[in-house]
Amino acid sequence: MTSASETIPAAAAGTWKLGDLTVNRLGFGAMRLTGSEPFGADIPSDRGRSIAVLRRAVELGVNHIDTAAFYFSRLRSANELINSALGGPYPDDLVITTKVWPGRDPSGEWSYVTPAGLRGQVEENLRQLGRDHLDVVNLRLPPRLNGRSVAEYFGALADLRTAGLIRHLGVSNVTPAQLSEAQAIAPVVCVQNAFGIGSPTEEHDFLRSCGEQGIAFVPFFAIAGAGRETGAGAAESDDLLAVARAHDATPAQIRLAWTLQLGPHVLAIPGTGNPDHLVANVAAGALRLSADELALLNDVRR
Repeated sequence: MTSASETIPAAAAGTWKLGDLTVNRLGFGAMRLTGSEPFGADIPSDRGRSIAVLRRAVELGVNHIDTAAFYFSRLRSANELINSALGGPYPDDLVITTKVWPGRDPSGEWSYVTPAGLRGQVEENLRQLGRDHLDVVNLRLPPRLNGRSVAEYFGALADLRTAGLIRHLGVSNVTPAQLSEAQAIAPVVCVQNAFGIGSPTEEHDFLRSCGEQGIAFVPFFAIAGAGRETGAGAAESDDLLAVARAHDATPAQIRLAWTLQLGPHVLAIPGTGNPDHLVANVAAGALRLSADELALLNDVRR
């Protein structure tokens, strides 16, 4: 039994390989550190606290951090925080995953570059992070492009991988067909899609298919869950709350534990700016739900 107050290392969740890079399956998402997304209550009030959260994550054994150059606000930039907190030099085992194709101007307006423009985005991530190569780069598709070819864009990233700027490639916000198209061009080590309790059957099928192919599946909004992306304070189901009580855990911990038990290839990247929530998120990697509890949560629909 694991409670939110216990300090448990990230290694308790087990490991997976992103190509030749071994990571603990419980990682960290940097978006919440910047104030660039809707869950405003968990944003650190100052830059120093953000840096402290990142350093504490590494102390707890987190060695997989998800970020992007477009994770910024008027307050701060995720990449700059990571560089300040952990660079000079970075820990040898730290894997930083970033994503490209979307971009934001200083006012926050979104845009999507051409395939040729991906090199500039990769170079900007390198500059901000203070690195000579990027461990993993995800091609992040724009919303609602389920039928669009990714070949030209993924091919441009594959060329940058050949040039040594990128070590491994992934895709984000994709369909199975788009994954197959990308794999025909270059190896794909991870798929990063929205996924959580309440996701539809076809998304569960895609998750399982990734495992069969040896590809990591990395859900975002795993704590929010299906239908809760814009409101972390949305009401939880009675079934989920009952499972949480049985484990002396928080609903967020149960959501993370459920996610990790979907398969050894499933990684979690919960983000937070709260040091206590960080400890609780990492501790969720040690929770083990019973078969009955997993079945109960699988039936949760919103």
